[in-house]
Amino acid sequence: MRLTRIESMAGRIRQSDIEEVKARTNIGDVIGDYVSLKTGGVGALKGLCPFHDEKSPSFYVRPGVGRYHCFGCGEGGDVYEFLLKMDHVSFTDAVERLAGRIGYQLHYEEGGGGPSEGSGNRARILAANAAAEEFFRDRLSAPDADPGRRFLGERGFDSASAAHFGVGFAPKSWDELTKHLRGKGYTQDELLAAGLVTQGDRGVYDRFRGRLIWPIRDVTGQTIGFGARRLLEDDKGPKYLNTPETPVYKKAQVLYGLDLAKRDISQKDQVVVVEGYTDVMACHLAGVTTAVATCGTSFGVDHIKVIRRVMGDDNSQGSVIFTFDPDAAGQKAATRAFKEEQRFSAQTYVAVGPDGLDPCDLRLTKGDDAVRRMIDARKPMYEFMIRQVVERFDLDSVEGRAAAVRAGAPIVANIRDPAAQSGYTRELARLSGAELQDATRAVRAAQRTTGSQRGSSHGEQRSSGPAGRSSGPGDQRNAGPGDQRSSAGYASRDDGRARPDSGGFQPGERPQRLPQADLTDPTQRTERESLMVLLQLPGEVGADRAARAVQVPFTNPTHAVVRDAIASRLDTMNQPGWVDRIVAEVPQAYAPTVNALAVAALPQEGEPGRYARSIVDGLIDRDLLREKAELTSRLGRTEDPELRRQISLAMVAIESERRRLRGE
Repeated sequence: MRLTRIESMAGRIRQSDIEEVKARTNIGDVIGDYVSLKTGGVGALKGLCPFHDEKSPSFYVRPGVGRYHCFGCGEGGDVYEFLLKMDHVSFTDAVERLAGRIGYQLHYEEGGGGPSEGSGNRARILAANAAAEEFFRDRLSAPDADPGRRFLGERGFDSASAAHFGVGFAPKSWDELTKHLRGKGYTQDELLAAGLVTQGDRGVYDRFRGRLIWPIRDVTGQTIGFGARRLLEDDKGPKYLNTPETPVYKKAQVLYGLDLAKRDISQKDQVVVVEGYTDVMACHLAGVTTAVATCGTSFGVDHIKVIRRVMGDDNSQGSVIFTFDPDAAGQKAATRAFKEEQRFSAQTYVAVGPDGLDPCDLRLTKGDDAVRRMIDARKPMYEFMIRQVVERFDLDSVEGRAAAVRAGAPIVANIRDPAAQSGYTRELARLSGAELQDATRAVRAAQRTTGSQRGSSHGEQRSSGPAGRSSGPGDQRNAGPGDQRSSAGYASRDDGRARPDSGGFQPGERPQRLPQADLTDPTQRTERESLMVLLQLPGEVGADRAARAVQVPFTNPTHAVVRDAIASRLDTMNQPGWVDRIVAEVPQAYAPTVNALAVAALPQEGEPGRYARSIVDGLIDRDLLREKAELTSRLGRTEDPELRRQISLAMVAIESERRRLRGE
């Protein structure tokens, strides 16, 4: 309640500013911070959907029309809707974030002077984190930060390295950071929401005290939390202390260093997963710039989703390389990672340093080149796991060798590639010292035992298509509530603030099933392609050609609804926000269809304008042929000379228009 009241006091953003920010924002750049996008046709980009698990890209972005759509799960919309769904921010936060990104000054109505300042507001939390990061970085050069500088120096990191990674120092003080941030206008509630302070019996105090600090950033580079390393002997807390779960920091979805590594991960199709902040630093400084680490939690499914989106992991050419310590904890981590291995399309590997050294210690003792060689000498994950299992047994005895084969067989049985499975069966026999036929029998037995389990747990992850529900381009999804819509394509909301109208349904409402296009029917296929170019390339089609095209009767009822919406807004065809107006014009159930048509890939060959005109001309020509056939039929049924003359003149006009379409 308090948050709503404060937001109302802050005022609403002018509608003209909302439209201007969206018009100036490249949706491809924004989504590209979260998803590795590649060319997906003329004017289109594609990647793995961030809203559901899939193996093959069905997520398309079309910067020219400012919209995205997933043909697997049906999610789609404009850049505001993407941020709302991706980061669970409020609409106001989304506008303010994009305005800040492009340096646009927003204006607020109803007497408000600036952004909202609610205690749970994402923008305020991020701003507080940014201010705290600056505070910590400045304090690293203070006299009392000598333990922190010494820690870094002993691990081979100089001041330039610290600055590159934003490393800082939290003074050993009860509330120095608290006072500093309160002085900058942040409330106690905001600092608590950000996890920067802790509430105790003696009041609020700094969460991080007397520790070395690493800022933890999301994929866009915004600081969402911190990791703190114990330095002082009288500090009885844990060795590493991280920001608690907050509205912006979800540790199971965060990878340290991803903001620095994402570009190289995408370009090199490689990611190196290490175990700590200093390991990430060591790898990057040694030239392994694809290194990331988890933050206070084990590597899990959500981390895999993040990596696959950034990596564009839709084929088997990429490499995911894990580094594990040789101790018991490292072996446990390796086992956990192996359980999720088949969620990757990329090949998975394990890299272990000589003498069990982690990347940081390896760089310190043997130099940068040793870190690079460690990664280059990686072993396939399956080979590593088989070796780990086999080495637990006494291979000098018959019983031990037999037990080793039985223990390793389920690992080999999980391999879906028959050629690879055959090779690893031989490897199991070699490592255990067993006969090949014994290893083969053990693997086949394990397959019979675990086959159904593999299919239910993660076998489907190796499929060639999307792993989630696949419903096709026409499927209607619950894309969010839509209240009273304006011509700009936004709905009103209870706090009086504009919100994107995605054309979805109220929670619990049964989605309306719309008539789907039969794309084996040439007529319906031409209708669909015509709507695509009218929405995506209106300037190339031209106003006169578009005006004639929307007069054509459509056989598919869903296509006809979209055609009627286009016809009603033809006067705004060449103005910014064209697709948004069509989305706002159609009934809510049809909005996802409009979005899909506006994003669907066009053919890559040929000149887009020529293609667009040829498609619409083909639609018009089909209609002219239909009219000609009807007139021919009427001509054969009448004996009235005047009527026959009129019909003949109409047929001549049709032929004249057809010749004009063909450029004759």
